[in-house]
Amino acid sequence: MIDRRRLLRSSLVLGSASLAAARLPLHAADDLSGHLKKAVIFSMFTEKDLSILDRFKILKDCGFEGVEVRINEKDERRAFREAVDKTGLVAHGVMNASEPDLEEAVSFASDIGATSILYVGRYDRKRPLMESWREAQETVRRGLPAAERHGVKILIENVWAGFFFSPLDMERFVDEIDHPFFGAYYDIGNNARWGVPEHWFEILGDRIGRLHIKEWDERKHLEEGLRAGFSSEIGDGTIDWAAVRAGIAAIDYRGWISAEVRGGDRTRMAEISERMDRVLGLG
Repeated sequence: MIDRRRLLRSSLVLGSASLAAARLPLHAADDLSGHLKKAVIFSMFTEKDLSILDRFKILKDCGFEGVEVRINEKDERRAFREAVDKTGLVAHGVMNASEPDLEEAVSFASDIGATSILYVGRYDRKRPLMESWREAQETVRRGLPAAERHGVKILIENVWAGFFFSPLDMERFVDEIDHPFFGAYYDIGNNARWGVPEHWFEILGDRIGRLHIKEWDERKHLEEGLRAGFSSEIGDGTIDWAAVRAGIAAIDYRGWISAEVRGGDRTRMAEISERMDRVLGLG
């Protein structure tokens, strides 16, 4: 039986976002500098001979406001906390992948001042889909008391795991848990193979807690193979970034967006920062 409250909420979010997008010329969303906080995944910076503090300083000089760290960097929590305090560059989130111990990730996030952890639900293709679905939801529910206690949101990401082929899947998963410390981590490039990135904003609305950005190039996908679709630089592929900006503006998303692309040295970090500015209307 359909939950009428959820149905009403979904209808209102979809209707208001669609109306807003219809009213909003694409050029009106060209400046999102007051909406988005630009970040990068810390491990993408490859100059490992530098201290964490020095790498934070360089990333800040490249124009980033924050970083996202990985759960396997948890032993460096003191160094991360010091770097945050000394530079003002925020460690906004922890990437936990599919690790089932969400409480440990939440604790790590809290220690470094982060306010979210990323969790990926996996689909075991040898078992019925709904078994994986329910197991992922139970993993999330076990982590929610710690999330609420520390003020850290658990966010599930759409990845190539055969789990969320459409925003309707993600909407259902989030709404079935229905908790203020749980939401969606939307990766703008991950779903382009199956759908239209800007359409996900209409469906997910305020369920979105964080954004990842990468490019997708349908031309390379068709000519060179599946994974080649990710090989184009941000802004050089086939994603309609003007429409993405309009989608972000239509739901009034205000928060972090982290690059998840090929990394490199400080020159490469500066290039990624500049490309994000260009396609997102920052700066």
